[in-house]
Amino acid sequence: MIQKKNWLITFVVIMTATLFPETLFAQQPPDIKSETAILIDGKTGQVLFEKSSEEVMYPASITKIVTALMAVESGKMNDMTKVSKKAREVDGTRVYLEEGEMVPLDKLVKGMLVNSGNDAAIAIAEHLSGSVDSFADDMTTFVEEEVGVKSSHFTNPHGLFDEMHVTTAKDMAKITQYAMKNEQFKSIFGINEFEWSGNNWDTTLINHHRLLLDYDFVTGGKNGFVSKSGFTLVTTATKDNQELIAVTMKANDDQIAYQDTLALMNYGFEAFSPVLFEKGTELAERDDETYSLAEELTLFQQDNQTVQINVNDSGKLVSDTGTIESVLDSEWLSRSNVEAEAAPSSKDVTEVAVTTNEENNTFTLSSELIFYIGISIFTVIMVALFIGRAKPPKRRSRTFPY
Repeated sequence: MIQKKNWLITFVVIMTATLFPETLFAQQPPDIKSETAILIDGKTGQVLFEKSSEEVMYPASITKIVTALMAVESGKMNDMTKVSKKAREVDGTRVYLEEGEMVPLDKLVKGMLVNSGNDAAIAIAEHLSGSVDSFADDMTTFVEEEVGVKSSHFTNPHGLFDEMHVTTAKDMAKITQYAMKNEQFKSIFGINEFEWSGNNWDTTLINHHRLLLDYDFVTGGKNGFVSKSGFTLVTTATKDNQELIAVTMKANDDQIAYQDTLALMNYGFEAFSPVLFEKGTELAERDDETYSLAEELTLFQQDNQTVQINVNDSGKLVSDTGTIESVLDSEWLSRSNVEAEAAPSSKDVTEVAVTTNEENNTFTLSSELIFYIGISIFTVIMVALFIGRAKPPKRRSRTFPY
């Protein structure tokens, strides 16, 4: 038989769970130790978590994501590349290229991403742009004009330290999202092992990103480290048709970077539920144009944080989840001229109807209803306490031995 005190606790817990499940069971954001971090939905760019994600940082070898992307998009992956003395003598991790060696560009990209070869990165840069300096300028231009990020500036293709070689966690997440839409890049980014046969080195390259080796849901990644940058990590993952991209920067050691990344992935996969916005949903009017969804759009929300979408004054598609605003890819956005007879008098953002991909059992409580429910619970508790005090417990007779 349950004692009255235990019964009372059970009653309060059940009532709280029934009326306010999001308060009792909502998963809290992870405690990230890396100095900056971000978690985004890989399909839309929706931000699910961020910590100082726009702070300018030194990227180290996650720089090579940009170098690899530019090589893939150049259409020259079958080119033979001649290795220079500069590439041969670079510091740091290498694939031990020999000066004058001829290597396919495709092979250099794989050696650069899997084994973090700095020599391969220089050979790629010199082949595509003629020099490291020219390629660095092309990198900065590429991410600004093609990807649409504004806080990154590159001075080399590999990520060795330079005061002017900087990016942000948010930029790197957006760059990776852009890159993962290229199937050739995506396949290389997820390589676990690669057989390397060169003039000076024959071996099996094992990807330096340990989560890619240990977790089936991790689909790609790149790690980095120089003393000024700390440990940096970019990771992509997929589970149950949800794609995530996590970036952590300036961890004090590699274990922290990996632990932070796993915490972000678990948070993204477990704390959010999908919300479907239907194709054709009208969002807003701006400058005599109606903005609506060009395609069906799935975003993610927590039970206690409803996701909303609209169009900002710059004509960009944005979503809000809690206190986080996300600028989404505008491929889901279409424009059409406003018909005069249908034009509303206000240009405010329209309300958007959404449906969840799971059965929706939530309801809204008015402040008055919450007040009366609270009073009712309080009254029941007081009555239960009074009854408990009014009837002293019976003494049990003891029979020995027990």
